[in-house]
Amino acid sequence: MAVRAFSFDNTYARDLEGLYVPWKAAEVAEPGLIKLNHALAEELGLDAEALDTPEGALIFSGNQLPDGTATIAQAYAGHQFGGFSPQLGDGRALLLGEVIDKHGKRRDIAFKGSGRTPFSRGGDGKAALGPVLREYIIGEAMHALGIPTTRALAAVTTGETVRRERNLPGAVLTRVAASHIRVGTFQFVTARGDDAMLGKLADYVIARHYPEIKGQSDPYLGLLRAVCERQAELIARWMNVGFIHGVMNTDNMTLSGETIDYGPCAFMDHYNPATVFSSIDEQGRYAYANQP
Repeated sequence: MAVRAFSFDNTYARDLEGLYVPWKAAEVAEPGLIKLNHALAEELGLDAEALDTPEGALIFSGNQLPDGTATIAQAYAGHQFGGFSPQLGDGRALLLGEVIDKHGKRRDIAFKGSGRTPFSRGGDGKAALGPVLREYIIGEAMHALGIPTTRALAAVTTGETVRRERNLPGAVLTRVAASHIRVGTFQFVTARGDDAMLGKLADYVIARHYPEIKGQSDPYLGLLRAVCERQAELIARWMNVGFIHGVMNTDNMTLSGETIDYGPCAFMDHYNPATVFSSIDEQGRYAYANQP
């Protein structure tokens, strides 16, 4: 059975209590599997054929969760267009858990568009089919271009309507990442003055993403340097292909150095360093040339 196919080992939920809220996905009316990423499923050690079924649609909609799932909404803060918000968090996402892939790497599996959470800030927590498919396609394009990125494992329709400027078909994306720990996760802890949790989070990130710096005389300074280097390399790769993220807020920048949150993003059609791709970025803060 597909529900038993996920071998979860949920270290974030186990080790970092206080940085998340346990939460359940909203049940949807009529889940339908639109696309399963067979190559990624196999890389994760999952049975793609068993998941590319109506049962898979139940799983990827959140209606029937796999054994070992511990769904949580992660807490983080963020500088958004220069202003600091001390609490943001997963307003429409849930972390299902972590698996070890065929290469021995730990990967997060998470929902996006799975309903309201305590961090929703008045939003409906849902996603529309168009943006879900767009994220699927752009993530796979970035991966094919050799740019570190989150990737889509599955896209399902919900049989429900999502109200934006107009009524749109609802959907849920299942996203895979090295982790969903963000710069904003550290900001969340720091804003609360919790030095013990700050050390705990830093140790966790070092162990998970930067084990090579563990033995350094100052591993925390080493962590800062390593994250800076990895993010600089990531953005250099963006620049090489004309990619514009659109909303490079600190809640959208991962400690793993992966591209995350494909909202208002694009590839330039022709070179113009002032190109902006976000309707709310009126000052061009995150224009192409400003990304570095």
